[in-house]
Amino acid sequence: MALSASTSPARAAGSVDAAGQSERSPFARLTELLAPYQPGQSLINLSVGEPQHPVPDFVGAVLARYTAEFGRYPLAKGIEPFRKAASAWLTKRFALDRAPDPETEVLVLNGSREGLFLAAIAAARYVPKRDGTPAILMPNPFYPAYAAGARAAGCEAVFLPTTLANGFLPDLDQLDEATLKRTVAIYLASPANPQGSVAARDYFVQLKQLADRYGFMILSDECYSEIYTQVAPGSALQVAGPNFRNVVVFQSLSKRSNLAGMRVGFVAGDANFLKAYHELRNVAAPQVPIPLQQVAVAAYSDEAHVEENRRLYRLKFDLADQILGARYGYQRPAGGFCLWLDVSAHGGDEAATVMLFKDGGVRVVPGSYLARPQADGSNPGAGYIRVAMVQDSETTAEALHRLVRILG
Repeated sequence: MALSASTSPARAAGSVDAAGQSERSPFARLTELLAPYQPGQSLINLSVGEPQHPVPDFVGAVLARYTAEFGRYPLAKGIEPFRKAASAWLTKRFALDRAPDPETEVLVLNGSREGLFLAAIAAARYVPKRDGTPAILMPNPFYPAYAAGARAAGCEAVFLPTTLANGFLPDLDQLDEATLKRTVAIYLASPANPQGSVAARDYFVQLKQLADRYGFMILSDECYSEIYTQVAPGSALQVAGPNFRNVVVFQSLSKRSNLAGMRVGFVAGDANFLKAYHELRNVAAPQVPIPLQQVAVAAYSDEAHVEENRRLYRLKFDLADQILGARYGYQRPAGGFCLWLDVSAHGGDEAATVMLFKDGGVRVVPGSYLARPQADGSNPGAGYIRVAMVQDSETTAEALHRLVRILG
């Protein structure tokens, strides 16, 4: 039930959790875990979801053309060509009934992370008064910016376990009336990080109905939508209705275009919410340099480099199919570029992570570090490791072979 999915307000505010860890970066915890050891073989880092595929060819030329624009302060909402390009891309990619208005329904972001973080604060200010302690719901495991945003917004973080039993998506049927009445917003990641699960249209419809009934915001993190090997994932905007009420989606060029260091993304959807959100960002968030927005215009106008990107990931998942087979509960994910491997029979996630590093030089992340304990003390990430398939095919194959040799 929802009550078992909640943390206490004290824990949501950043106190130490049942595992003895506060809301710290999973990568800081990983560094501490591995600090006593040296890699047993040449290091292969599969812990960070940082794409290693080539940067698109057009980036340098666009930056050179607009270099002088680095001397100007950009508008917080983004230049018009960027907002139009983002709107056009969204409309075509997801076959929307109408294009989001570039003037009122699209805002540039300094990468999606700051956008997702600030969205919690904006939502807490925007929605009507809640019935009880205001809450922000999120999947568990989750992207750390979600919990950080909830804490900054003064809301209780309610962690919804995403497990094999519920298809690695929050079970909306388990949300009780009391929780829904105090919900400010819900974060949803589709494709999910780390499991790669994808929400079906009916799932988005059910979530939208709940948001409209209880008056909360859907903060749909769709940054992995362009990384898939079979069926293209959908978007919450497809079911948001003609005015996108209570729905905003977040996109980024980090994964789609291998431009993680450029820090450009956007948010689109509910115009009323985005007006309040823009007011907050206008005083609290960094602006996005104009030359980088111009690179984004070029990126959203080109699909060839995205198709090549997907091809490279598809090759690596083909390798995983061959090398891993049915080991560790492996199934080819519907989206994203991570493997979510069950190592509970191999000493657990921390022990397996240490073993892979000190014996094989393979660096992964314990699943429990990406999640928080539920009220009953269980951690939905425990027993899993996340493997980011970001290296080239040859390196990836070597890492997977080492993993099988070491874990058995």
